[in-house]
Amino acid sequence: MLFKLKADPTFEAKVAFPVAGGKSVDVLLTFKHRTKAELAKWIEGRAGRKDAESFLDMVEGWELDEPFSKETVEVLLENRIGVALATYQTYVDELTRHREKN
Repeated sequence: MLFKLKADPTFEAKVAFPVAGGKSVDVLLTFKHRTKAELAKWIEGRAGRKDAESFLDMVEGWELDEPFSKETVEVLLENRIGVALATYQTYVDELTRHREKN
């Protein structure tokens, strides 16, 4: 594998979407890459923003039957309360590598 100094503009990672009363479901998301400086600025700027705005700033696609759009993201986040936090945590973990890979 060739290691590149600059990361690709996107990356994929599975996010455990919580399901009330059931087991989480792993959903493959395509995330937007950010540099260290971009990530710090983005995190600082999240205060007061709606979950859907932050989600759309992180994610550019998903492996779900529904098409990826602002409207479907809003429906998802309104109905699945823990998804926004799970997605944010996975995004930051993936960019900063705070998590051990199996």
